Amino acid sequence: MKKLMMVAASAAFVLSTMALAPVAAQAAAWGKCKACHNFTEKKKVGPGLAGVFGRHVGIMPDMNYSADVKGGDWSWDEAHLRKWMCNSKKAVKEFTGNPKARTKMPPQKVCDAAKQDEVLAKLKSI
Repeated sequence: MKKLMMVAASAAFVLSTMALAPVAAQAAAWGKCKACHNFTEKKKVGPGLAGVFGRHVGIMPDMNYSADVKGGDWSWDEAHLRKWMCNSKKAVKEFTGNPKARTKMPPQKVCDAAKQDEVLAKLKSI
């Protein structure tokens, strides 16, 4: 009986840990964003992310964007956001066509497609 209780307790622990894993992974994918951005319209160090999906780049009032971002001619669609999440420094050069283009945002290295999917789903929902 004691052995059966130990097996049941171990199984319960393993299952509860597995159930929390997706939540932890999801939080980790957004965690890099939350360090500098709010998931509202309010700015933080970076612009607020509510409504960012489909928004033209560099238009949030009172933000101190780099000249290349402020003068950018792209909108935040899925393709642009994926490249930006992986390496913003490289992406701004590609998006502007200027090898010397700059952004103030450090590269976040969210390059894994599944993690990007989680961040994109969050951005689309706000």
